[in-house]
Amino acid sequence: MNLSIRWLNEFVDINDKDIKEFCDKMTMTGSKVEEFEMEAEKINKVVTGKALSIEKHPDADKLLVGIIDVGSENPLQIVTGAKNLKVGDIVPVALDGSTLFDGTKIKKGKLRGVKSEGMLCSLSELGLSINDFPNACEDGIFVLDEPCDLGENIKDIIGFNDTKVDFEITPNRPDCLSIIGLAREAAATFNKNLNLHVPGIKAQNGNFSEKLDVTVEDAKLCPYYSAKIVKNVKIAPSPRWIRERLRAMGVRPINNIVDITNYVMLEYGQPLHAFDLRLIEDNKINVRRAKPGEKITTLDGIERELTNNNLVIADSKKPIAIAGVMGGEYSGIMNDTIDIVFESANFNGSSVRLTAKEHNMRTESSSLYEKGLDEHNCPLALDRACELIELLNIGDVGSKTFSCGNLNSDRTKVFFDCEFTNRFLNINLSKDKMQDILRPLGCEFEKDYIIVPTFRSDLKNKYDIAEEIARFYGYNNIPSTNLSGSSFGILSPRQKFEKKVAETMLALGVSEAITYPFISPRHFDKIMLPKEHNLRNCVKIANPLGEDTSVMRTVAVISMLDLLSKNFNNKNENVRLFEIAKEYIPQKGASLPNEKTKLIVGFYGENIDFLYAKGIVEELLSNIFVFDYDVSAYAELPYYHPGRCAKFTLNEDIVGIVGEIHPSVCENYDIKKKVYAIELDIDMLFENAKFDIEYKAIPKFPSVKRDLALICDDDVPVLALQKIIKLNAAELLEDISIFDIYKGEQIPESKKSVAFNLTLRSSSATLTEEQVNSIIKKIVSSLEKQGITIRDGANTIV
Repeated sequence: MNLSIRWLNEFVDINDKDIKEFCDKMTMTGSKVEEFEMEAEKINKVVTGKALSIEKHPDADKLLVGIIDVGSENPLQIVTGAKNLKVGDIVPVALDGSTLFDGTKIKKGKLRGVKSEGMLCSLSELGLSINDFPNACEDGIFVLDEPCDLGENIKDIIGFNDTKVDFEITPNRPDCLSIIGLAREAAATFNKNLNLHVPGIKAQNGNFSEKLDVTVEDAKLCPYYSAKIVKNVKIAPSPRWIRERLRAMGVRPINNIVDITNYVMLEYGQPLHAFDLRLIEDNKINVRRAKPGEKITTLDGIERELTNNNLVIADSKKPIAIAGVMGGEYSGIMNDTIDIVFESANFNGSSVRLTAKEHNMRTESSSLYEKGLDEHNCPLALDRACELIELLNIGDVGSKTFSCGNLNSDRTKVFFDCEFTNRFLNINLSKDKMQDILRPLGCEFEKDYIIVPTFRSDLKNKYDIAEEIARFYGYNNIPSTNLSGSSFGILSPRQKFEKKVAETMLALGVSEAITYPFISPRHFDKIMLPKEHNLRNCVKIANPLGEDTSVMRTVAVISMLDLLSKNFNNKNENVRLFEIAKEYIPQKGASLPNEKTKLIVGFYGENIDFLYAKGIVEELLSNIFVFDYDVSAYAELPYYHPGRCAKFTLNEDIVGIVGEIHPSVCENYDIKKKVYAIELDIDMLFENAKFDIEYKAIPKFPSVKRDLALICDDDVPVLALQKIIKLNAAELLEDISIFDIYKGEQIPESKKSVAFNLTLRSSSATLTEEQVNSIIKKIVSSLEKQGITIRDGANTIV
């Protein structure tokens, strides 16, 4: 909900409040501010100027040279291509060093050899359109039609200097979807007077005989309907003050009648509609359900077939509007309209929402109705629209209101339990103080009861009343207390495990990310999945927001690549991200997919390569006490580089994959760097992780270190050598590390030398030389059976 501060000041004077203070305090009392914006904030050094003379450019047929008085000592010479400029015109002048609405900087220079000291501005260059100034030239220089001083800031002269505040209004507060609603909140927040205006109609020429026959067939869907006739209407652009307010609220001005309906809707939060009286057959208005197969062409030019579930406004022959959603194209206001009917009604919110959804035509009107509006606003809004007709002198308002239905006079009553409120909030306020808080919100009091205003349908019980007290007493003034109760929530073993995984990744310098689980199916092409690949079989969302979020991901790496792409295109040179993500794998015969939890890591940047990524996995596995895994080459997934990808396995089950993303995939995601990724199965890791940590005493006996240099085939994994060594050294092997891998001179072709450092230790005695040599011999013998030999000259004692 946009709010014009200038318009708000008509109801509550907040001119003494800084805009940031206003936003902060409104947020703290429950009206959350998303952002505020100064209209035309970027426009700078654009002033009013007067054309003193205009001559043709000496070297360009389409250019003119104007001398412009901007109120300074020396007039400016400005070259322009505008054909609508005349001597004496007052125009916006962008001075040297100025900034236009779109951020364009203007500097003095030369155009075809002639000095130009600024620029004359059109509507579009000021962020305006012909709707804002209907009498202006749309494709020429903006010529002001009102006298003003020269050299004045153009924003002040044309009223383009309002402040707009964007509020996030919750669905239970439809009363705040209006200027008056937010004014009431502001008055209560700042303890100011609320200046509400009661609309008044003179109807001096309204005693005409024309009548409307109004009937409502379904009172549940339309509890109240009212209308007034206005004759001798003069269709024209609205006055500037209305156009300015509509523009500040994000509404495009159209003509005075349509603008009045929008103006009142913004002011009161009550949608209005205007019909051309001559297009209403037999002056009859019937609010009824549509007949099956009945059709209507709405204002957007689309013909729609209606169903019996749709509520319509009809005349004696046909529907002329879809109730609460949109009017018909052939009953709306036209340039030659003379007599109109203003409609102000209350429609059932659920009915309007379902109709709007069925016809895919959600409008400002339907979005208001679906939240549930106060029917008591209907006559006020109707009178306000007619009052504006008289104020602008653009028609004769009829004295009679044609209505059907009765306004509900029942008011919600809530028992005023001050003791409960004080106890519930842990405060100590008197009854009088609580009444002082509730009264500006429209509450009245009758003995021990609070009479809730009709526009506050959310106040139903003592807890709602306590919330209102808390909002305006101030959440910061309520003392903090511990939670009551004897039980406290604790993390489950699975939650602790995932937390440890996340903390380990953060400690390794990788930042956490969160992405949406729904993606576009186009991503499967970007990661080069074959057309028949089983990962393309995914869960489709029944009612997606759009094609980009239409399926549930089966490959979480897709979301990570998308995130890395955004970072790369935002000039982030070094990125390390991880996410504990879900993959949704459809199951045959099951209504719900299998949800796999994966740790997804993505990197690019300096000092990042395959070994760095592999080291991240090894460090994580060490931290969660997962050992005895195998690492081997892997080339089954097309989005990884076939020669730079490895799989981690536990008991021959793949627990993780690490590798470089295929260069073609990086190109598809517009990443011009090498990208590395990790996929780890969190479910499998959780099953194999060790949670019961056993602590060992500090060793009493010394260790013995031995180096072992081996020669093996080039394709033998180092991990396979380690496993043989560990198996034969058994519990006496305390540690094993690699300190050299060598290929080259003195090493046969297709072979490599791998050197290990072994640390041996016994927990019961000092190892003797004979024991150590025996262990080494056993290791070497087992390696030789696998075709692995000792490198000549290695410093190994045998």
